[in-house]
Amino acid sequence: MDNIKHYKHPIIFYFLSISITWLFWFIAAYLSHINSPNNHYSYMSGILEIIGLISPMAIAFTMMYLDPHLRHDLLSRIFSVSNVKFSYILIACFLMPISIVLAQGISIFFGYSIDQFKLSSVTSFSFSLFSAWFMLFLAPILEELAWHSYGTDCLRARFNLFTTSIIFGMFWVLWHLPLSFIKGYYHSNTLKTGWLYLLNFSLSLFPFVLLMNWLYYKANRNILIAVVFHITAGFFNEIFSTHPDSKIMQTAILIILSFFIIYKEQDLFFKREF
Repeated sequence: MDNIKHYKHPIIFYFLSISITWLFWFIAAYLSHINSPNNHYSYMSGILEIIGLISPMAIAFTMMYLDPHLRHDLLSRIFSVSNVKFSYILIACFLMPISIVLAQGISIFFGYSIDQFKLSSVTSFSFSLFSAWFMLFLAPILEELAWHSYGTDCLRARFNLFTTSIIFGMFWVLWHLPLSFIKGYYHSNTLKTGWLYLLNFSLSLFPFVLLMNWLYYKANRNILIAVVFHITAGFFNEIFSTHPDSKIMQTAILIILSFFIIYKEQDLFFKREF
């Protein structure tokens, strides 16, 4: 944990991460609504989406490359889970799948269809360059190589874990904002379904961040654990034919669980160590 004090520049990191990403994603949003015979604008939009997605990781790696101590710290926690308790690996793999299955099960008692448990052959969004299924794996990897290589620790160096998670949750909501305007993308399609469901997505990020950060620090700041947790969240929310209301129930489950974890781990969440 002593290494965290070397992560010193949250303002620079978050300002660059949101401003550069927004630049590319808002242009991508504009291009995604232009019709062209050969989908040229759609492909250009996809390229800009990828560049925007990669930007925070590139910023984080650049900032760490300039500091030998941070380079060593990154390499020590990016490729292996040998120093992580097996129980935390299991939680990373199964917490989010269990939460969506439980939410769908609860929804049945409120009259929703059991067909939600059918596996879906299509995703709720599209992407012009790659399969949407591929993006469910690529996006979490690229994001967590930014958020849990530099982004979370640079906040943790200044705040307790609870405040760190809330600040990052607010940033993450704003960071995703341009995706609501990109034609065919998950956030845009969710908005078309209804404001309630887009609001639920934004709200769900807070318990998700609290749980992921709890797991990240319990697993000795292991980046792979955060990556796996993020991937399972996205993948299992797409693989079933889940009703949007069941995702609201999942958010409620995650909020309850996060409150329980915070109560049990008060020192971890509220103690300042630096």
